[in-house]
Amino acid sequence: MKEADIVKAIMKFLKTLPNCFAWKEHGGMYGTAGIPDIIACIDGKFYGFEVKTDIGKPTKLQESTIRKINKAGGIAVVVRSVDEVKSILGY
Repeated sequence: MKEADIVKAIMKFLKTLPNCFAWKEHGGMYGTAGIPDIIACIDGKFYGFEVKTDIGKPTKLQESTIRKINKAGGIAVVVRSVDEVKSILGY
């Protein structure tokens, strides 16, 4: 499965949750490098989901950003499936 397909499936799931505001962060020259692929606020909690395929690995910058988000009190993780996101959110 391609990363884009995983992102699409996760976004579809997140849209079903009450009290969830989520978006796909688009990279490029106007975005901030290292930001997780999906940003969400669910029941007042900040989440950053860096989406990877089974063989994909986060870059050093992505790892650093994940650590900074977690240190600031948010929840940021690398995920590889909708099921991982559901598990993190307790579904």
